[in-house]
Amino acid sequence: MGNQLDRITHLNYSELPTGDPSGIEKDELRVGVAYFFSDEEEELEDRSQSDSYKDQSPAKEGPVAPKEIEYSAFCCQECIFSKLRENEDLNIYSIKTLLAMCRPGDLLELVASDQPPHWAVYERNDQVIHLYRGEIRKDSLFEISNGRLGRIVNSRYRYRPLPADLVMQNASSHLGLGSGEICWTNSESFAAWCRFGKREFKAGGEVHASEQRYFLKVHLSESNVHTLMFHSLEDLIRERRKVDASGILKELSLVNGKE
Repeated sequence: MGNQLDRITHLNYSELPTGDPSGIEKDELRVGVAYFFSDEEEELEDRSQSDSYKDQSPAKEGPVAPKEIEYSAFCCQECIFSKLRENEDLNIYSIKTLLAMCRPGDLLELVASDQPPHWAVYERNDQVIHLYRGEIRKDSLFEISNGRLGRIVNSRYRYRPLPADLVMQNASSHLGLGSGEICWTNSESFAAWCRFGKREFKAGGEVHASEQRYFLKVHLSESNVHTLMFHSLEDLIRERRKVDASGILKELSLVNGKE
């Protein structure tokens, strides 16, 4: 994944000091570049898809192991998010196979290369509730998948989940709401809020305090891990989704220094 640093796009960003969220400081302090982007929501049909991760062989129902950037995230020193192949199954499946595995209230992630993942809450009978183009909708998982593969991501966030009936209530009670009435900036934040009920997933849902820090560790390889610091979960999610969308990690400046 080292080649992912070759292509660099400069956008608005600010430089922030970052440390190891485990509390074990290295000899050198890493200073990362934190990127803050405008609100985004993936265009499922409009963006041209590469052949990667597409379900081109419906007869083949076995799992696919995609090449993806892996992450972990911390609030202060507590792990709140983990996407590490060593700890969980990151395989993706055809929609037919995925539906056989789903239960009401499950969080689903549709994956395609060079696009942010699309998240949805599974209801039943092929139906999911999700945020799409600024609207909370109920759609067929087959239709919105647009040929891509998916997986269940219930344990991606480490918060305690709500009971399945409350997850479904959270999702269904917002059906039909539009961009002027909702407070989530992407499908992941909405789906995660439905399952965990934490206000941190809402835009502006938490007060920014100087002592409140979120750390995103980007695992490019076993020996190459970059750490970025944010003051809200919303900013962390948006940055991570931008990395997924571009397929690269935007520029990281590594300098010596101390806080």
